[in-house]
Amino acid sequence: MRSLKSFFKRATGFGLVAGAVIGAMAMAMAPAAFAQQPIKIGALNPYSGPLALYGTEVTRGYELAVDRLNAAGGVLGRKIELVRGDVTNAQQGITTVEQLVNKDKVDMFVGTYISGISLTASDAAMRYNKLYWETNAVAQVLTDRGLPNFIRSGPDGSAFANTSAATVRDLIAPALKKDVKDLKVWIEHEESIYGTSIAQGQKRILEALGVKVVGVGAHSAASIDLNDAVLRAKKADPDVLLQTGYVPDGNLLLRTMRDQGFKPPAVLFVGTGDTPETLQALGPYMEGVLVTGYPRNDITETFGPGNTAYLAAYRAKYKSDPVAPQGMNAYSGFLILAEALKAAGSLDMEKVQAVAAKMDKPENTYPSGYGVKFDKNYQNVRALFTTSQWQGGKMVTVFPKPAVLPGVALKPLARP
Repeated sequence: MRSLKSFFKRATGFGLVAGAVIGAMAMAMAPAAFAQQPIKIGALNPYSGPLALYGTEVTRGYELAVDRLNAAGGVLGRKIELVRGDVTNAQQGITTVEQLVNKDKVDMFVGTYISGISLTASDAAMRYNKLYWETNAVAQVLTDRGLPNFIRSGPDGSAFANTSAATVRDLIAPALKKDVKDLKVWIEHEESIYGTSIAQGQKRILEALGVKVVGVGAHSAASIDLNDAVLRAKKADPDVLLQTGYVPDGNLLLRTMRDQGFKPPAVLFVGTGDTPETLQALGPYMEGVLVTGYPRNDITETFGPGNTAYLAAYRAKYKSDPVAPQGMNAYSGFLILAEALKAAGSLDMEKVQAVAAKMDKPENTYPSGYGVKFDKNYQNVRALFTTSQWQGGKMVTVFPKPAVLPGVALKPLARP
């Protein structure tokens, strides 16, 4: 009996020691195992519905950045994994964030093509203390809120207003052989926070330049009839029609202008009007139309170092040319995010913000021509737009001068 008790005592003691050893080994291995886990980043964009083509294009920019980063070892010793969240409207932004946090266990978010989605999704991300890194949505209110988890690496609405107004002053006025103070401009925009904030900035800047703003029209991005909008603009007889919107309403406005025979001396679109879809819908009517938007792949390497490498990587991965310039903007923004994470040594949103506040890189550092300098609201003030023109069925960068390739010149602005 004594020998049996001794056996169990020895066995129990061995089990306790073995358990302790295994526990210690597991704890020692935990950091290594954690390091092997990918950094999960929720990529919020419309992947279904009428804007899916452009939401996908933005995420292609993220994917190419992830490919480049992972090939170099990832970030913080961990590979990056994108988790797509399909968001087609503002309300869905909230539910998708909740799903990606609770089910997919994402560490942070990056987005998006639509400002209204960014507004609600970033607020939802804040409830989970998750960083929301914005690359593409431009509405001014997004940074004006001062949301603690929100950082925007790309341009904002004021940059759209500034670049489009500068295009009117420095490109359109000379082309029309008019003093800028003699120009009449009609401002048309879609009515969400995106279009409204840009139109307000355009009106303020243009009037400060002495331009006569002869009217401001607003319409829904989901409009199916813009005849009244075009009639109002046509009646004002502007020298320049300035339009901010999305692809569907932009194409509809152009078709309606064509059908009504409305031919203002100059047409400048903002944020849209530069895609193959628009060319397919309007054909030769697009010749001469100007578009202020994200820098394209025909900019100089001096202006946007690495933009030709981005184009080569895109063609290799997707077997086509980029659908729209939003992708390269997203690519540049994701690279800036990666640098911030590396400098912070953490995924913690407060640590990343602290590092971002100190980032200081000159313009013309990234493929889209951007530098990095965040203001008090974490808006990158060194991210700017360019202006291109439809010439012979393709978009050609014509402004500002440092971005323009040798031999490129502005073509006539009048409609065919």
